[in-house]
Amino acid sequence: MKHAWTWRLPFRGPYHWGAMTAFLAPRAIPGVEIVNATGYHRAVWLDGAGGVVTVSPAPRGSYLVATVRATAAAPRGPIVERLRRLFDLDTDIEAVENHLRRDRRLAASIAARSGLRVPGAWDTFELAVRAMLGQQVSVAAATTLAGRLVAAYGHAIGDAGADPGRIFPAPASLARADLTAIGLPRARARAISALAGAVLADPALLEPADALEGTVEKLCRLPGIGPWTAHYVAMRALRQADAFPAADLGILRALGTPPERATPAQTVLMARRWRPWRAYAVMHLWADGNAALRGTAGPRSRDRDASVSGPAP
Repeated sequence: MKHAWTWRLPFRGPYHWGAMTAFLAPRAIPGVEIVNATGYHRAVWLDGAGGVVTVSPAPRGSYLVATVRATAAAPRGPIVERLRRLFDLDTDIEAVENHLRRDRRLAASIAARSGLRVPGAWDTFELAVRAMLGQQVSVAAATTLAGRLVAAYGHAIGDAGADPGRIFPAPASLARADLTAIGLPRARARAISALAGAVLADPALLEPADALEGTVEKLCRLPGIGPWTAHYVAMRALRQADAFPAADLGILRALGTPPERATPAQTVLMARRWRPWRAYAVMHLWADGNAALRGTAGPRSRDRDASVSGPAP
């Protein structure tokens, strides 16, 4: 890489870097992302420049450090904007925590993980595809599928064999691809290709509506996307802080009374007190669940196979 820059990414309030990377690490797409002791690394392509972005916490101070190595002059503004969304740097986290800690169910988690944010996305299409790959499978299985997708349809940048060194496939690469070749069920493969085609036809498709309900309704009109996937995409890719995937298995377990799980309708009622910050409550519920069930697959989609929209029973 011929060019290199380092920038500061400031944020307000506490920041829990460990929780952020603990969430991103098992979901890192092979070839595209790496999360390790030195930080978060991903291959990027913007305005004809390919490169690798590395983000790490500053030893002191309220900022993250971003280093960019690129093949040509890289556009600072778009990179910084994407990183701020990915690492949730613009939220007033103290206001969020002051609101959520009124609920005793969340207070202990907030005390233990103050500064826990909602991981965002570098690219909305990438995150939407990644969410669909994760329907009804474990995080590890979805990550494997994502790696196969990138190996088959992504393109390499920079030095041959560099890692990370591949770009997630663009919609044009997936719109007519036969994705069953990477091990996807036929219906889900068709749904991802349909999403790619829809984004090609309407580049603004994966932008948030004015209200969360409108965003979810728009996404659920797409084949293979039900409420869980729609809320997950709204929560991470579209930065809608009140998104709430009520049928998520981790949430049902967390809000139930063992050995019984709560129902999706019950979780919606319980979550009313968390509005307008339900997505942040979800992160605490998932963190608590993963701490209690160390070594399990973590949160899983409850949407049916890609031929059906809506939560599974």
